[in-house]
Amino acid sequence: MKMLLWQPDNWETKVPTSNLTMTVRDAAPGVRVIDISGEITSFSEQDISAAHDEAARGGVAAIILNFDGLEYMNSGGIGLLVTTLIRAQRSGHRLLAYGLSDHYRQIFSLTRLDEAIGIYDDEAAALAAV
Repeated sequence: MKMLLWQPDNWETKVPTSNLTMTVRDAAPGVRVIDISGEITSFSEQDISAAHDEAARGGVAAIILNFDGLEYMNSGGIGLLVTTLIRAQRSGHRLLAYGLSDHYRQIFSLTRLDEAIGIYDDEAAALAAV
């Protein structure tokens, strides 16, 4: 999607970009964590896909999403999480999460994502559930 911004005497084309950083790390044998920092929107598709691919590389039992650094997520971001969940299920590993604010926990509940993605208070609780 391109947006045209008008400025006096010229038009400038701006392509929206993702404001998201995702870092993958080992947490335990067969378990990796994706640390999320920034905003998850529809523009985050490549970032989320690449992080999931890296975390799943070599086979894992579970991937844990760390939302401690999440600043914002819109409906496009929720859609990308659904896509990531489907990819996880097809790859044969679980998807868990922690660090969600009360607001995003409510959204996960309303969308029923919390029935498919285990939601935990912290990393230790998520690891214990694997």
